[in-house]
Amino acid sequence: MTNLLASATGPHLFWITSRAAGTAALFLSSLGVCVGLLMSGRFTRGRGADLRPLHEALSLATIGALVVHGLSLVGDKYLHPSLVDVVVPFAGSYKTGWTSLGIIVAWALILLGPSYYLRRAIGQKRWVKLHRFTAVAWIAGIIHALGEGTDAGSAWFVLLIASTTLPALLLLTLRNFQGSVAK
Repeated sequence: MTNLLASATGPHLFWITSRAAGTAALFLSSLGVCVGLLMSGRFTRGRGADLRPLHEALSLATIGALVVHGLSLVGDKYLHPSLVDVVVPFAGSYKTGWTSLGIIVAWALILLGPSYYLRRAIGQKRWVKLHRFTAVAWIAGIIHALGEGTDAGSAWFVLLIASTTLPALLLLTLRNFQGSVAK
């Protein structure tokens, strides 16, 4: 059985890994956005819920999944991308626009996610303004997934995106209407 599985996935192992990691990154980032919005809005204030450890774990897991998503493609035998193709926007030739959007999103999330650790150094107000770009990067990531993703037309993928992005979009809309400021 192991040999059958290895031979069946062998030529596509890196591509399958990239797909799985990309889907995981989208799912994790959507959950992270939900938790972050719950923390910043009036939804949990005064209720004693400290969601920071969960938000931090989801953010770091998203970054890990993004790194695996991009770097696993370097081993793909069909596309043959170089390291430069997967880390530099507009360097590759495969679906250049969609791929470049994904690379820009990945870099934005990799840089914005850990900005929490710099809050004291850059100041709370500056950090809040900077961190709000995370939602923009997240939305651009959804667009990347729908535009380039191999599974974008699959019912399971659409349901996964809907189940995680619609609650986050609702929270984002509510937060913007209530005008709350992140703590």
